[in-house]
Amino acid sequence: MNMVELIIKKREGKELSQQEIEKFIQQYIKDEIEDYQVSALLMAICFQGLNQRETADLTMAMVNSGDQMNLEMIPGVKVDKHSTGGVADTTTLILAPLVASCGVPVMKMSGRGLGFTGGTLDKLEAIPGFNPYQSMEKAIQNVQDIGIAIIGQTHNMVPADKKLYALRDVTGTVDQLSLIASSIMSKKIASGADGIVLDVKVGSGAFMNTEEQAFALAKEMVQIGKNVGRKTVAIITDMNQPLGMAVGNALEVKEAIQVLRGEVEGPLKEVSLLLGSHMLHIGGYVSSLEEGKQKLEENIQNGKGALKLADLIRLQGGDERVITDYTLLPQSKEIIPFLAQQDGYISSMKAQEIGKSSMLLGAGRMTMEDIIDPAVGLVMKKRVGDPIRKGEVIAEFYVNKKEHIKEAMSVFERALHIQKEAPPLSPYIHGMVTGEDIK
Repeated sequence: MNMVELIIKKREGKELSQQEIEKFIQQYIKDEIEDYQVSALLMAICFQGLNQRETADLTMAMVNSGDQMNLEMIPGVKVDKHSTGGVADTTTLILAPLVASCGVPVMKMSGRGLGFTGGTLDKLEAIPGFNPYQSMEKAIQNVQDIGIAIIGQTHNMVPADKKLYALRDVTGTVDQLSLIASSIMSKKIASGADGIVLDVKVGSGAFMNTEEQAFALAKEMVQIGKNVGRKTVAIITDMNQPLGMAVGNALEVKEAIQVLRGEVEGPLKEVSLLLGSHMLHIGGYVSSLEEGKQKLEENIQNGKGALKLADLIRLQGGDERVITDYTLLPQSKEIIPFLAQQDGYISSMKAQEIGKSSMLLGAGRMTMEDIIDPAVGLVMKKRVGDPIRKGEVIAEFYVNKKEHIKEAMSVFERALHIQKEAPPLSPYIHGMVTGEDIK
């Protein structure tokens, strides 16, 4: 394949054939193409775009670049969920055991976080003894035994995406919709999913800042799913403030367990129930979203969801007693209150800055080599729209090292906007995109 001709072809706005895309990915994985040529092709894609067929072909070429999970031995429709990322987004720890407790098998492959707090694996590792690195055979056996496994992504799954993303990150080509969508969807398809539920975040703490951007990404990913034969639905959810109240790994695990035990209400629970309902519906396990939500709610009230999380923790080496004894989770040395400086109402929050505040305490990482402190972070006591009085506690900072506490509190303070009147409230759910919406 002549790479220069391929670059020129896309630069001029012409379509790349399936064979050309597959050959490009195959050769790039084998280091037979120089990075500077791939960079030129990526930039041409940013200017000219990819059509639906090209995007689907790129997605499947990346899927086929490495290992794929074979879940045929697990009965039923296998449904996966993916979030585009946000602050205090602990939905996987809630909906995965809840969905599994309804008799629906859940094989979840998750990753670590970079920035803000940790990813799902980092949060689970805050549970003493929990091991996310199970062999594929052991993970599948766990699903067959208890209906659920949550494991780390294998090193050779979608290697083309890892290599391309590293290059996109340093060449200013990250934010092209087809490249974003194919990156996300390739990992979900390689994970063995028959159906995919996407949680596309929008707002100050999300990759997509506007509804227009979020809906465009949602449509792009649902289109890929449709083109490659996967049932796919995308829900656009709000990230203008943290989804949960806890921001920090062990703190988020505790909040997730509290939701599962029926001790906490709010947007974290509501979004988890909505996503879980779609997982049950898209897999054909319920006839309506209302029925799905009812089943999930029942398994919160009767304790089956929390017991399923205990099963998961036990089979993956963790101490399942954390379900009833939160003191077994890592504890910070000190809790420092953040007090309101004036009366009024919280009119808005910058979720990204609140995440940064938690990261400064040690709850997140700037590079993959950084070590996360699972005990630290912050717990908010107020949300947007809540009234506050001067001297009232707005948040509590869980601290082990005080060297960055002043900076963390300063960042948190700048993230809040206080006004005298009660503000209008935005919805948690901005909309949905299904295959029927794609022409």
